[in-house]
Amino acid sequence: MTIEPKIQADTRELLEKALHHVQEVLRGVRTGRATSALVDNIRVDYYGSLTPLNQMAAISIPEPRMIVIKPFDMSSLTEIVKALQKSDLGITPQSDGKLVRLTMPPLSGEQRTKYAAKVKEMAEEGRIAMRNGRRDMNKHADADQKGGKLTEDEGRKLHEKIQELLKEYEKKLDQVLEKKIAEIMEV
Repeated sequence: MTIEPKIQADTRELLEKALHHVQEVLRGVRTGRATSALVDNIRVDYYGSLTPLNQMAAISIPEPRMIVIKPFDMSSLTEIVKALQKSDLGITPQSDGKLVRLTMPPLSGEQRTKYAAKVKEMAEEGRIAMRNGRRDMNKHADADQKGGKLTEDEGRKLHEKIQELLKEYEKKLDQVLEKKIAEIMEV
C-alpha cells in the first residue's frame, strides 16, 4: 500500500472509531422508551470485581416503559439493586427477590430538554475527537511530504481528501444526533 491510501485508510478508521464511540455513549442516554442499553454497562460489584450488568443477568423489555433484570446468580440480586441505585438513571429499582423491575416514568418537557442538551454535548465531544484525528493525519501527511515520500501536489490533495472524509463523518454524526434527539423529544 502506498503512503497516500494508507493515510486515508487510517483516517477513515480513526473517524469510524470516533463515530462508533459516540453511538455507544448515546445508547445509554435515556429516552421516553425502555431499552436494555440503559443498563448494559452498569457495573456491579460481583465478588470483588466490577462486572457489567449484561454479563450477570438476562435483561428484557416486557413493556415499552419497563426493564426486567433477572440475575443468573440469585445471590447477586442485592448488589445489582445497589448498583442501579448508584447509577445516574434516576429510576428506583423494585426487587421481588427473584428479579428487578425498572419502571420508567415519562420524561417531563424539562427533562427532555436537558437530555437533548446532554446529547448535543456528547456529539460535540465526538466532533472534537474527529477533528483531532484529522489534525494527526495531516501531520503524518506533512511529515511524509517533508521526508520526500509525497510531492507537494500529492500532499495538498491528501489534505483535501482527509478534509472530505471528516465532512463525511461529521454528516453521519449529525444524522445520529438528530435521530437521538428525535427519540428523546418523542412523547
